[in-house]
Amino acid sequence: MDIIVLNRDATEEDIRHVVKKLEGKGLRVHISAGTERTIIGVIGDTSKVTEEEEDAFRAAPGVENVLRILKPYKLASREFKKENTEISVGGIVIGGRKIPVMAGPCAVENKTVLMAIAEKVKACGASFLRGGAYKPRTSPYTFQGLGEEGLKYLAHAREKTGLPVVTEIMDPRDLEAIVKYADIIQIGARNMQNFRLLLEVGSAQKPVLLKRGLSSTIKEWLMSAEYIMSRGNHQVMLCERGIRTFETATRNTLDLSAVPVLKQLTHLPVVVDPSHGVGKRDLVAPMAKAAIAAGADALLIEVHTNPEEAVSDGEQSLKPDHFEKMMKELKPVAEAVGRKL
Repeated sequence: MDIIVLNRDATEEDIRHVVKKLEGKGLRVHISAGTERTIIGVIGDTSKVTEEEEDAFRAAPGVENVLRILKPYKLASREFKKENTEISVGGIVIGGRKIPVMAGPCAVENKTVLMAIAEKVKACGASFLRGGAYKPRTSPYTFQGLGEEGLKYLAHAREKTGLPVVTEIMDPRDLEAIVKYADIIQIGARNMQNFRLLLEVGSAQKPVLLKRGLSSTIKEWLMSAEYIMSRGNHQVMLCERGIRTFETATRNTLDLSAVPVLKQLTHLPVVVDPSHGVGKRDLVAPMAKAAIAAGADALLIEVHTNPEEAVSDGEQSLKPDHFEKMMKELKPVAEAVGRKL
């Protein structure tokens, strides 16, 4: 028993009655009110609920049906919620008809450079400013980020430009600071299966951008989303950023087939990061176009005013004039698939 479907005539009293019975069995609930039906998602170990107890729920006032979800991820599944989830951040909707673009440097370097980039991407039509204050790097000797100082620079840029901020968390101990300064919390590829971190982020009512792990399957990715959602935070976006394969021509292999697959399996918005997917700036625009054609709900693009001197990922960062050109080229692609930029 994973989903309880209420009929159209179910009253608030009927809903409270069902919720009380579930909580009495040590289970938690998530209520999703759709246009046609209200769904109660049952959270916890439902395997202990007997068939007789399921039948009792079916007989409760206002209940239309009781269903089991066969997939291991429940809250993230299409079976739990048929309608696409739309996440509103600072008045900008992710998962709707419009495709927002999150743009900015890989790492926050200093206030002056960040402000210059923020103003440029804003002028070109970006909806969010992205930038890393804490950087997970392969080598311990490379730039690791400015920490809370970088978060303050991001907040300053938001104040000046109006762009909501996306930044990465690496350590649960930094959650309080990141919640204070950021609008969207990013979980990086290396931390996709850091389950303690996922649970902590799930307890914070802040939108989450969950990147796919370097070698993770779509099922594993959705299970990580389930960790976050199981703690009550359902504002989760899935970000395809390339996976590790035998191919060496690009930094990673951008798996755009994951976009339509996810659209079938889950109601969560899908974001594509072509910058990390290809690792070469001249390939970013073509893959951004392909991502929109495949059904992406948002894009994550690295932009830097001087990529040659960027402390991180300069080779895949677009210069502002190239970003502006790409944004113009993306518009007809979005219109061709019934979306807008």
